[in-house]
Amino acid sequence: MRKFQGKRLLVATHNRGKLEEIAALLAPFGIDVVGAAAMNLPEPAETETTFVGNARIKAHAAAQATGLPALADDSGIEVDALDGAPGVYTADWAETPEGRDFVQAMTRTWTECEAKAAPFPRTARFRCTLVLAWPDGHDEVFEGKAEGELVWPMRGVQGHGYDPMFQPAGHDVTFAQMDPALKNQISHRADAFRKLVECFEG
Repeated sequence: MRKFQGKRLLVATHNRGKLEEIAALLAPFGIDVVGAAAMNLPEPAETETTFVGNARIKAHAAAQATGLPALADDSGIEVDALDGAPGVYTADWAETPEGRDFVQAMTRTWTECEAKAAPFPRTARFRCTLVLAWPDGHDEVFEGKAEGELVWPMRGVQGHGYDPMFQPAGHDVTFAQMDPALKNQISHRADAFRKLVECFEG
């Protein structure tokens, strides 16, 4: 595994919530994190059908454009009753002409489960794939997941995305009701980061 030697890391996301989570997870390593928006980077088209494929597109595009090592995340929720949907298309389910609306996406997800009379618990998992890319084209891939179930109605105001309807296994609150510090210990992103930090140690 290639080690990260620099002190500045570009995070290839325009999602402020995701950027804040990643910055908090990397804070102990003294790494300066900068987001794609601050570098005026466009969002590349995510044309792959897998999390790792889309994360690679974003990481390599950002590294090539800036000359900095770039970290990209592609993540989503897989609902077992929907055969793994929305999965890699999680953000697409939230798209509207006015921007992303995750209440719309969560409502669609629950409605589709209801239409199938999906049994309870309605198991699901968040998946996160991190790709750390260097300007020379090298990359390292780290994958994480968080198992849980869907709940309705939505609960909580913390977090982002599908957090208000996802109750992680072993807990009786959703990610959106949970203290962010606790979520950052048990989330799919935290799972992937535990593997990623090997790049920053030593």
